[in-house]
Amino acid sequence: MQTIKAAVCHEFGKPLVIEDIQIAPPGMGEVEVTLDAVAICHSDISFAEGAWGGSLPAVYGHEAAGVVSAVGAGVSTARVGNSVVVTLIRACGTCPSCAGGKPTICETPHDGDHGPIRTMEGGMLHQAMASGAFAEKVVVDQSQVVTIGDDIAKTSASLIACGVITGVGAVVHAAGLRAGQDVVVIGAGGVGLNAIQGARIAGARRIVAVDMTEEKLEIARSFGATDGVLATHKAPWRAAQKAMGRGADAVIVTVGAIPAYDQAPRYLARGGKVIMVGMPHSGEMASYEPATMSFLGQGMIGSKMGDVVIQRDIPWMVDLYRQGRLQLDELISNRWSLDQINEAIADTKTGSAKRNVIVFNR
Repeated sequence: MQTIKAAVCHEFGKPLVIEDIQIAPPGMGEVEVTLDAVAICHSDISFAEGAWGGSLPAVYGHEAAGVVSAVGAGVSTARVGNSVVVTLIRACGTCPSCAGGKPTICETPHDGDHGPIRTMEGGMLHQAMASGAFAEKVVVDQSQVVTIGDDIAKTSASLIACGVITGVGAVVHAAGLRAGQDVVVIGAGGVGLNAIQGARIAGARRIVAVDMTEEKLEIARSFGATDGVLATHKAPWRAAQKAMGRGADAVIVTVGAIPAYDQAPRYLARGGKVIMVGMPHSGEMASYEPATMSFLGQGMIGSKMGDVVIQRDIPWMVDLYRQGRLQLDELISNRWSLDQINEAIADTKTGSAKRNVIVFNR
């Protein structure tokens, strides 16, 4: 066992505690990654606030990049010294979902209570989202890592692990957007900006961003939105339809807010689809009129992690970045140390940050 520093959640809704923990060496099919950067996703914050329950104490964090420092037996996806992106997508490769090309909804459960990390006293420490990346090192299944080049800053590469693949994938895979179609993206935060980028890359005719502030809408335009609509306006879907000249072929909901889900079908054209990405708290319910959606041939589709296959899609997105067609550097709002993680979380919760990144100095 090694001793590393991590940000530990001991009580929901309370500040994370920086402390020493133990981490086991990689076992069969596992990879140890010494992290350079981990971004703060709203999912980490929701978990730490108790929105979805879970075991405590826990180490959150799942949007990371670093260098492979050890490998277990049977590892074929990475070697010591490789620069890698670390994702939460742990896939067995053999269940019906994995065999059907949908590893993001792998049916083989992961027991985070009995993962590679422990308290210094040897007690249970939950490896959240199969990652536990608010720490100096992680030990994860080889299915969770993708090797990238050394020419990409780890701060930028870390964003690919969740926010980028989720946003881009929601448009390209879940919505199946075709060139010339129209898109509405509700929420211009980290995932929303990547959905906007995905729509631009896919060749959308009109990309309408919907958010609460003009500042966020202006940022959305810099990532490819053709139009912006304030969600605070009365009937904002009418302004969106005016900009497009019709309803949207796809509405990507990237925020976990019930009002956004209640309103999303109003933006749709006939035959359009709502893509559900943002996750409200457990138990919260949205409402819609099934008769209208049925009559107009509309649909609602859940999208987890952009329905990606990381060994296929992350190299594609890295190449787009190298070509200047996918913005990563511009997504970073601020860089923080692990000791500053509670400040970084507080800044993220204001809604003004695109992505805050924890940087490990090693």
